[in-house]
Amino acid sequence: MRGKAQRAWARGSLPLVVAGSLALGGCISVEAPDKPIVIELNINIRQEVIYRLAEDAGNTIENNADIF
Repeated sequence: MRGKAQRAWARGSLPLVVAGSLALGGCISVEAPDKPIVIELNINIRQEVIYRLAEDAGNTIENNADIF
């Protein structure tokens, strides 16, 4: 029984949603900005480089244990 009531409510609310969206349709406008959009990306890659160097140094020490 509960499923039938939910479907009936959904069918009854659909016209209300459509009417509401039509009423608000004139209020919403999308315009391009006058100035270009500027996105500043300040990315710090230092941590990744240090990690790679540390991994490489660890591999070098393991491969050449006799010289260290």
